[in-house]
Amino acid sequence: MDLLRNGRPRVVITGLGAVTALGNVPALWHAVVEGVSGIKRLQTINVDHVPVKIGGEVRDFEAPAFVDRKELRRMGRASQFAVTAAHEALEDAGLGGDALAIDSERVAVVIGTSLGAHEMSEQATYKYKTSGYKKPNPLSLINALPNMPSHYISRFWGLLGPITTPSTACAAGTQSIGEAAEMIRFGRADVAVAGGVEAILQDYTIAGFDAMNALARGYNDDPQSASRPFDKHRSGFVFSEGCGIVVLESLTHARRRGANIYAEVLGYSASSDAYHVAALDPRGDGAARAMRWALENAHINAHEIDYINAHGTATPANDEMETRAIKQVFGDHAYDMTISSTKGVLGHALAGSGAIEVVIGARIITDRVIPPTINLETPDENCDLDYTPGAARPYTGDGHILSNSFGLGGQNASIVLGRIP
Repeated sequence: MDLLRNGRPRVVITGLGAVTALGNVPALWHAVVEGVSGIKRLQTINVDHVPVKIGGEVRDFEAPAFVDRKELRRMGRASQFAVTAAHEALEDAGLGGDALAIDSERVAVVIGTSLGAHEMSEQATYKYKTSGYKKPNPLSLINALPNMPSHYISRFWGLLGPITTPSTACAAGTQSIGEAAEMIRFGRADVAVAGGVEAILQDYTIAGFDAMNALARGYNDDPQSASRPFDKHRSGFVFSEGCGIVVLESLTHARRRGANIYAEVLGYSASSDAYHVAALDPRGDGAARAMRWALENAHINAHEIDYINAHGTATPANDEMETRAIKQVFGDHAYDMTISSTKGVLGHALAGSGAIEVVIGARIITDRVIPPTINLETPDENCDLDYTPGAARPYTGDGHILSNSFGLGGQNASIVLGRIP
């Protein structure tokens, strides 16, 4: 097998990890395929005083046993999620525990997030205002920094290679995995732990997004019906939290150690709308550029893509824009592809979503199943592509899939995954 693609190392996914409202990777995959929603009335925070009381909440969360309880109390929720998902991914890749017998200087860590453990700074600010400057935990502000999830993964496993933290809103998880793959392609690392995390499901963030008219309202008594990607009656996204982590390796490195391979990262790209601080360009030009450039980076033609995991947030403008962008890039082939949005079951975890969707994409390739878009009951005439309503389908394609993430501020990222024969 050719270990190079266009003269550079091929990059493959060898480990998967996730912390979601639906559970870890096996539980997540089962629920996504069965169309079982993880959207519920929120329990871990007080939502009595906010109009939207539902979300994709991680309940009964337990960090790995190797994390000291005292240190765990200092860590933000985002860092806890990231370490837990990284633990699952490294174990899945056969690199956990004593088996991490690889050159630690050649392992990169790239974890994207929007706000990191923002609740830590909120708590510190509250204590300062109510109790004086000596009362806040001295490490609260440090642990609130967006780079802390990357730090803790690097530190707990002694990973000494490049470490970075993309913060491009909803595109950050996908961008992190794409940038980590580029590090391997350009010889800066042999292995990377990459993904995205978000843990800012709080009353003040709900209030903020609700003030933007971005959240689905009117579903407090029927939370599982709230997230309705591409449905004519969609009214906004459902806020959630979570983390997705993948282990990436050069194909040479993976073959040398006999690793199980889920999929290949064929290409990736990012773009900017340069349009508005919150709204996406309704023409879809920026999203189309990200997809087109990702295909060019992968050196494949548009007609070779047979499935898209759509950004599909269920906001009226976003879903129509994405439909328009897909048609720009794929032309008539857009009507031949299967597309779905797994945010129907998961909600939108901002930076976490793109990475979780790459985890799902890897399972689509290996398990040969396409998850459905749930709650898509009334087709929108402006979203007229095959968005897989109702139930999962067998995946009969050749193994070239695309995953989209489009973020606030018009920051777009698309990644292409492929099957290893």
